[in-house]
Amino acid sequence: MRRHSVVEVLTGAIVLIVAAAFLGYALAHSGRSSGSGYDLSARFDHIDGLGVGSDVRVAGVKVGTVTSEQIDPKSFEAVVDFTVRDDIRLPKDSAAIITSESLLGGKFVSLQPGSDDATLQPGQRITITQGSVSIEELLGKFIFSMTNAPKPGQAAPASGQAPAGGSAKP
Repeated sequence: MRRHSVVEVLTGAIVLIVAAAFLGYALAHSGRSSGSGYDLSARFDHIDGLGVGSDVRVAGVKVGTVTSEQIDPKSFEAVVDFTVRDDIRLPKDSAAIITSESLLGGKFVSLQPGSDDATLQPGQRITITQGSVSIEELLGKFIFSMTNAPKPGQAAPASGQAPAGGSAKP
């Protein structure tokens, strides 16, 4: 009986050690920034779907991570802070665009380098930005435009005229 419980305890200890090793490996290779790089920020009108930990990419290659998001109480713009690797020096006229990974995928910040000779310094803000595009909003506009479009062979009513079958009130 005693030998049986010692084997169980040793097996449990081995399982815990292996689980801890997997956890350590996952944390070390999770792709999160280890704090290296320099900080930049940008302001957007919409950041739907972007979150802390989202990628920052140049030409599709991850070069940084979103570190914080907040709202400016005066302008009601979203302020996004992010890091960029030290070896990537962006021109001052670079643009930051929130882009989707796929139709249903997450969002990331795409940096498009400009052509200015001067570079952005740590703590500076990218001023050329484009917020995220909401698929739901686009679909709503498309559906609304289709329901209000005239049917084939039917002319749209002129302004000031009632639609066919209705009466015009002065």
